[in-house]
Amino acid sequence: MRPADYPPPGSYGDFVTAPSDPDEERIDVGVLIVGAGPAGLACAIRLEQLLANAPRVRERLGEVPVAVLEKGKQPGSHLLSGAVVNPRSLRRLFKGRMVIDDMPFYGPVEHEAVYVLGPRRAMRIPTPPTMRNEGNYVASLAQLGRWLGERAEEAGATILPETAGEKLLVDGSRVRGVRTGDRGRDREGGELPNFEPGSDIAARVTVLAEGTQGHLTGTALQAFGLEGSNPQIWALGVKEVWRVQRPLGRVIHTMGWPLRAAARFREFGGSFIYPMGDDMVTVGMVVGLDYRDAELSVHDLLQELKTHRLVRSIIEGGERVQWGAKTIPEGGFLSMPSRLHAPGLLITGDGAGLVNVPALKGIHYAMESGSLAAEAAFAALGPGEAPGRRGALAPYDEAIRQSFIWSDLKRVRNMRQAFGRGFYLGGAMASAMTATRGAFPPGNAQAERDASHTMVTSGRAALYPKPDGTLTFDKLSSVYLSGNRTRDDAPNHIRLQRTVPRELAQMWAHMCPAAVYAVGEGEGEVAVDVTPSNCVQCGAITAKGGRLTPAEGGSGPEYTLT
Repeated sequence: MRPADYPPPGSYGDFVTAPSDPDEERIDVGVLIVGAGPAGLACAIRLEQLLANAPRVRERLGEVPVAVLEKGKQPGSHLLSGAVVNPRSLRRLFKGRMVIDDMPFYGPVEHEAVYVLGPRRAMRIPTPPTMRNEGNYVASLAQLGRWLGERAEEAGATILPETAGEKLLVDGSRVRGVRTGDRGRDREGGELPNFEPGSDIAARVTVLAEGTQGHLTGTALQAFGLEGSNPQIWALGVKEVWRVQRPLGRVIHTMGWPLRAAARFREFGGSFIYPMGDDMVTVGMVVGLDYRDAELSVHDLLQELKTHRLVRSIIEGGERVQWGAKTIPEGGFLSMPSRLHAPGLLITGDGAGLVNVPALKGIHYAMESGSLAAEAAFAALGPGEAPGRRGALAPYDEAIRQSFIWSDLKRVRNMRQAFGRGFYLGGAMASAMTATRGAFPPGNAQAERDASHTMVTSGRAALYPKPDGTLTFDKLSSVYLSGNRTRDDAPNHIRLQRTVPRELAQMWAHMCPAAVYAVGEGEGEVAVDVTPSNCVQCGAITAKGGRLTPAEGGSGPEYTLT
């Protein structure tokens, strides 16, 4: 059974439309940025810096020169990451205006350790060169997002929260903006008393900065033929924030247990444990979604990880205060789109796959791409130029190629794919790639879509620890700690086949960290029950046979510490 054999109904073409609102109802902005994450907010801040010295260009862009669309309640609401941040892009963005001490970090990484775990052992190993964090800072991405949002508004950008971009506005061969989703519909799509229809937001340049599994980004890649030579592959990260009794003075990464090393399971990933000041730590588990065991559950693997003496000793006696989940693009250099622009359109950050998996870093790449997108958009808006002209935004692609993003990702281009051969062989190949700075092996590895791998069952689920409410927890209590704001009667925003082989239904149920899917009765083909109000919009379903579309604006998690 392969999830790819049961594709979701409809297609990305359903989300491309021509502008339809009359002029008096249309919202006109200069540059529209979709997504108030690191890439989108860096783009907004950099644009406002450039416009501050170009009053004539600002005037041409109208009353709202820069607008940022955010589907969460506020910037940061849907942001989740480890996060140990390389400050390089922040320093460039705020050069001469702000220093690192002014930014919301918990402090620099002063000590770190990497362990290979077994069920009852923890063997410390030298930190691999790609994972060294000297000069980097521990942060909450949700907090950093809120802080960047404040800086963007101070600079002059307009942030439109609780507003989901549902369709890409395309007129002829160029992007004209975005149509937002309706609000106030019931489960069947009927209008409630507070119903508000979506609107066309027209822009001269549209920047997609939606982050991982971006809905409009997927639409644009297909609509303009921008897919790369390799499909994108994904990982799912589940993390918890704990208030602890003792400070943790180091950053910790683990590999090995509770994942299995055998190549037939294709289990690639590891854990992170980061200090957040003296009284909190964040504990997370990240696993590639190209795994093959239908009973694998990243949430439950995290619960199992916490029973290990190394992790238990850090959080024992503490209190879990927040939980969340998010996908991560892991294809790297080889899965980047063939182009990052189309007429009137730019693609940034995680939507472009700008993540260095061996280094566990993506935030500074997202911010750098946002800044470079701002500079390309600004140049295309100058006198005598038209951003809708074919090739007008091509300098953005060249700027990415000339940046450290390109050289960093190219150097590790084959590492993630190597681990499809198993933990030990993949580790040996990764070491050779590090030693040769990416020269070995020559050429480019190939990858398959996560949904294309044949699934097996192994009885793995029976080994997960039972929730005790103190150290280990079930999925529903975890969703509560995400601050989920989705209405129980909101329309279903998840597309998937509802009658599928039992093994596929089980895989979706185990995979989802938020208990959205349940397996119906019977053998053979069964019904899949969906509870969309549980969804924290992590995006895993899109990688494994379904499709996540935008939920109603303002719904989903309300992250504050993740």
